Amino acid sequence: MIIAKKSLPRRTLLRGVGVAIGLPLLDAMVPAMTAQKKTAAAPARRLGFVYIPMGANLSQWTPPGDDGRLGRMSRILEPLEAFKAKVNVITNLENKNAYSAGNHATANSGFLSAARAKMTEGADYELATTVDQIAAQHIGGQTALPSLELSMDLQQNVGDCDNGFACVYQNQLSWSSPTTPLPSVAHPRVAFERLFGDGGTAEERRAELQVDRGILDWVGEDLKRLKKVLGAADNRTVEGYLDSVREVERRIQRAEQQTGEAPLPDLDRPTGVPAAYADHARLMFDLQVLALQGDITRVMTFQLARETSNRTYPEIGVPDPHHPTSHHANDPLKLEKLAKINTFHVSLFAYYLDRLQSTADGDGSLLDHSVLLCGSGMGNPDIHDHLNLPIIVAGGGAGSLAGGRHITYDEPAPLANLHLTLLDRVGIRLPSFGDSSGRIEELAI
Repeated sequence: MIIAKKSLPRRTLLRGVGVAIGLPLLDAMVPAMTAQKKTAAAPARRLGFVYIPMGANLSQWTPPGDDGRLGRMSRILEPLEAFKAKVNVITNLENKNAYSAGNHATANSGFLSAARAKMTEGADYELATTVDQIAAQHIGGQTALPSLELSMDLQQNVGDCDNGFACVYQNQLSWSSPTTPLPSVAHPRVAFERLFGDGGTAEERRAELQVDRGILDWVGEDLKRLKKVLGAADNRTVEGYLDSVREVERRIQRAEQQTGEAPLPDLDRPTGVPAAYADHARLMFDLQVLALQGDITRVMTFQLARETSNRTYPEIGVPDPHHPTSHHANDPLKLEKLAKINTFHVSLFAYYLDRLQSTADGDGSLLDHSVLLCGSGMGNPDIHDHLNLPIIVAGGGAGSLAGGRHITYDEPAPLANLHLTLLDRVGIRLPSFGDSSGRIEELAI
C-alpha cells in the first residue's frame, strides 16, 4: 500500500499474501485543495448488464400509459416501485440481427452485440465486440479488473446447442472481439477470489478455512497502517466495507460446507454454491456491489439464467421447467407461471438496486453513479421473436441519466440505439454501434 502525503490515491489497495483489496471512495482520497474546504471527489461511472432469458409475458410486463411517465407499475415490474425515480422502461426495441434459425442462441449473443452470429457448431464462431467490452476498453484500464463476467449456470457444452449454433452463443454474453467470447463465473468462491485474491496458496487457504480464518486476515498489517492515517469517518467507511466482505465470504463458506448435504445433484448448479437459486443470485449481486464499492471494476455482466434453461422455481409456485413454460401457446396457466418467473427475476434485480442505493459513494450512492440495463434478447418466447424486448434501464449515471420514464416507440427501434446511448451516459461517445440509427435522447438529463 502506498500512501500519498496529501491524499490517498483512488486505487489504494490493502495487500497481503495473494490478496489485494480495493477500498471505497474515502474523504482522504479527495485531493488537497487551496481553499479551506475540500470538494467531493468526482464519482466513477459504472456500467452493468443483467440478462433475463426467454423473454417475458409482455402483457404483464408493459406498464400502462404512453405519455412518457413511468406511472403505475405493471405486475411484473412492481418490485421496482421503490426505485421508480431511477428506473426507465423502454417499449418496442428490436434486435433484427437476432432473427435466425437459432433463436435462443441469437437472443443471448445479440443482446450486447446487436450483431448477427455466424452459424456454426464448431470453434470457428464469430459475432462482434459487445457493448460492455467497448466500455471496458475505454474505462477498464482505471481498475484492477477491466470487466467482470458472472452467471448463474456453469455450462461447458460444446458443439450444437440451438439449430446449428455453437453452445458458446448461449453460454457467454461478453465478447472482447468478434472471435473471443469471455467465459463467465458462476461459482461464488471463484468470483470472490478473482476480486480479492486467494489469500495464499491453495493448501494454505484450505487450512485456514478449517480454522474459520477469513481472507481479510491476510491484509491485517496493511489495514493497521491505513487506519493510523485515516480520520474517524473514513475508518468507519472502511470498516463497513470490510464487514461486507467478511459477510459475503462467510456466506460462501457456509454454502461450501453445506454442499455435501444436498440429497440430489442439480445439473444447472455448479458444486459449492447456495442450494437455493435466490440465495445464489443475491450472493452474486452482493459480489458485484463489493466490486463496485472497492472500485475493482466498473463494467459488469450477469446472466441470471441461461437460454433454454429448464430450471424450476418451486419456491414461487412454479415447479415446471422454465423453457417449456415459456412456450405458452397463450395458455392462461402457462402465461401465469411465466409472469411469476419474470416477477421473481425482477425482484432479484430490485434487490441489487436496493444494495446499490444503500451503499454510499462520494456525495451519493453507487446507484446514483451507475448505469444498469436489465432485460432479455427475446420478446415473446412462444414465437421466438426479438421484437418489443423487455427492457429496464436503472441508475443515475452520475447525474447523466434520467429516471421515472416509460419510453414507447410507435415503430420498432434498434436495440443498438440503447447501447449507443448507455455508452454516452458513461462518457464514451461513439458515432454508431451495431445497426444503430440514433440515440435515445429521452434518457439524457
